[in-house]
Amino acid sequence: MAFDPAAALEAIKARAAYRQRRIVESPQDVQVAVDGRRVVNFCSNDYLGLANHPAVREAFRRGVDRWGAGSGASHLVCGHSAAHHALEEELAEFTGRPRALLFSTGYMANLGVISALAGRGDAVFEDRLNHASLLDGGLLSGARFQRYPHADALALEAALAESRAETRLVVTDGVFSMDGDLAPLPELVRVARNGNAWLVVDDAHGLGVLGGEGRGTLEYFGLGDIEVPVLVGTLGKALGTFGAFAAGSDDLIEYLIQRARTYVYTTALPPAVAEATRASLRLVREEPERRERLHRNVRRFRAGAESLGFELGDLAGPIQPLVIGANAEALEASRRLGELGFLVSAIRPPTVPEGTARLRITLSASHTDEQVDGLLEALAAAVPQEA
Repeated sequence: MAFDPAAALEAIKARAAYRQRRIVESPQDVQVAVDGRRVVNFCSNDYLGLANHPAVREAFRRGVDRWGAGSGASHLVCGHSAAHHALEEELAEFTGRPRALLFSTGYMANLGVISALAGRGDAVFEDRLNHASLLDGGLLSGARFQRYPHADALALEAALAESRAETRLVVTDGVFSMDGDLAPLPELVRVARNGNAWLVVDDAHGLGVLGGEGRGTLEYFGLGDIEVPVLVGTLGKALGTFGAFAAGSDDLIEYLIQRARTYVYTTALPPAVAEATRASLRLVREEPERRERLHRNVRRFRAGAESLGFELGDLAGPIQPLVIGANAEALEASRRLGELGFLVSAIRPPTVPEGTARLRITLSASHTDEQVDGLLEALAAAVPQEA
């Protein structure tokens, strides 16, 4: 029987798993206009409030004036500008690695890195709750693909001990995007080293946020490029712009330039985006008070949620999910919050496991105390608590 998209859509709707796009009518900020209403935004990944920062906007404008709107080609043809090159050098310095390599999106970075480093006859081991781009990278690499239980270093150790592959990759998020918890990186470093495996960490949600200087989950744990040879990061979260990068040794980056298909065969980022990112990276370095405000807001929210009886995990970062359970109930809670003036997304399977639909609440450095307290009041009204 031929595929019937209408029937497939009805099946998705029957599971309360149907997704709809909101049309945002204003710049990204802690207050946005949606459907003609101003609402307080608690679901953005703009953790440091840089997506609409005046200095970042001005750098983007100057970048357009200097470089035009597009890059014109892939990096290896004629699209690699001096702006791209300068950003790569600054990202390498920021992450404490010899070199960095820009990719057009985080998804492409993860697909390209994993498929370049592993193939047929190799083995890739991934945390069960890794981001979809990491999982897809493992699946598409052609290597033997194995998922280990979430954050379970002992299970990974056992899987590595059984592997006979010559090349082995252990791949994990630094901060898990839907749960907000940190990977047990010190334990994974030990297991990967003993199992003769490369460790790849995607720190999309840690860079700019964690560590004394905002260098991410690796700085938080005191780890460097010896312990974690392959680092992937994004520009579209705490840095507030768009794109991604991989960072590592000279040889690693040169190899990715030759073999990462999602780098070789795609158009380079607009140079103006690179210029805007250079400005946001400077703000991350020069304004540590942004991270301090973010973490103060996280503490305020967590204390308030605990006083209301909500259960949150031991989460250090801005992602603070409130697990509801059923898809329909999570959607209803999100709808009620919207009526009260707060934008919080309901995240449902397949993004999260069945039965764990949730409100994915994210805090920003730009949220005020009044906005955080308002969200807590709205949650008390919108999310029924069991007696």
